[in-house]
Amino acid sequence: MSTPVRAVAGEGTSVTVSELAIRGGRPLRGRVDVKGAKNLATKAMVATLLGETPSTLRDVPDLSDVAVVRSLLEVHGVRVEAGDEPGALTFDPSGVESAHMEEIDAHAGASRIPILFCGPLLHRLGQAFIPDLGGCRIGDRPIDFHLDALRKFGAVVEKLPSGIRLSAPEGLRGASIHLPYPSVGATEQVLLTAVRAKGTTELRNAAIEPEIMDLIAVLQKMGAIISYEPNRVIFIEGVDTLRGYDHRSIFDRNEAASWASAALATDGEIFVGGARQQEMLTFLNVFRKAGGWFDIQEDGILFRRDGELKPVVVETDVHPGFMTDWQQPLVVALTQAKGRSIVHETVYENRMGFTDALVKMGADIVVHPHGLQDGPRRVARRELEQAAVITGPTPLHGADIVVPDLRGGYSHVIAALTAQGESRVSGVDILSRGYEKFLDKLTALGADFDVIR
Repeated sequence: MSTPVRAVAGEGTSVTVSELAIRGGRPLRGRVDVKGAKNLATKAMVATLLGETPSTLRDVPDLSDVAVVRSLLEVHGVRVEAGDEPGALTFDPSGVESAHMEEIDAHAGASRIPILFCGPLLHRLGQAFIPDLGGCRIGDRPIDFHLDALRKFGAVVEKLPSGIRLSAPEGLRGASIHLPYPSVGATEQVLLTAVRAKGTTELRNAAIEPEIMDLIAVLQKMGAIISYEPNRVIFIEGVDTLRGYDHRSIFDRNEAASWASAALATDGEIFVGGARQQEMLTFLNVFRKAGGWFDIQEDGILFRRDGELKPVVVETDVHPGFMTDWQQPLVVALTQAKGRSIVHETVYENRMGFTDALVKMGADIVVHPHGLQDGPRRVARRELEQAAVITGPTPLHGADIVVPDLRGGYSHVIAALTAQGESRVSGVDILSRGYEKFLDKLTALGADFDVIR
């Protein structure tokens, strides 16, 4: 087996592996540890721009998205260094300055994080430039929610061929904002902008994911005044200055759920160190209904099958619903369940494209591009939703497949490990966006694979 690629946490991940040869049919067994959540760490890093003194973030995962944000911070004059323990980074924002458009564009990569720099940079510098945004092609992720909110704070938005330029000639002031959808990104944008805006901001229909609550905790440590009310309402009282923070990131529940689904699909047993019950309640309920067994322990959760897998009906939704990031790895396991499962995807309109590869490998999956009209529903129908009907169990066989996006790519790797025979999986470098030391973890679990290139 080829040696897995390694990188030093916080030093800028550079994963060159793009294709794996995977021989499946072997249960994954062993322990993997998850660190801080990508969806918190990258946003908490942006928040360091707001502080007048240095910040320390702990349990920072070694991911390419983290490397992108680090590069963008450094381009703007933030000094980033290793902290006092593995996985810790310190951020000194005392030298923040404007960056050239070309530098920002060169460091932005395929990440959508740069849009969250707007509020903090407008406070610090009075202007901001955001390049064309990338990210996984899983559906329309319009930035209109972000721009509309920034305009309400008093920002002037100028759209250019190369990106978006923003300015705040009269500073930023508190606003009343009602999001048309509880978007995580737009909620983060409002929080990062409102904490230093003059006056009070009222945000309605806000996202309330655990990572959002952890970001609020970070901002409160910095001196922000934020209160959460029932029915997705958040109030932020602007303050003149904020200080640095010292914070340990919440664990990555997306990665934890991914490994749990891998145990289910391969009929293995995986202990996920660092996973916690409370943030995964919804996932654990579905996992159990599908025939999974888990044991909550002090330092993590043990996952395995509990006999024959069973069909389930799943509707993705914003927290506290079943996360859209959880459904793709779970679908692989559901191909091995006896009966018909249905997964309603209500968050992104293009997230079912990954099933094409599973069908190529022998799965019986029918995607309904406009969703299913019949049957009882807990989540209100959305125009963009899709539905996948998975009938099983179907034996999977090896195939040559191409990774489409982060969670779909992980699902393809797990499908290859579930299948009989050898698969060639290309485009796996995208997994470095959300899975730290992915190949090392596969090796620890007994996966049989070779790095091709």
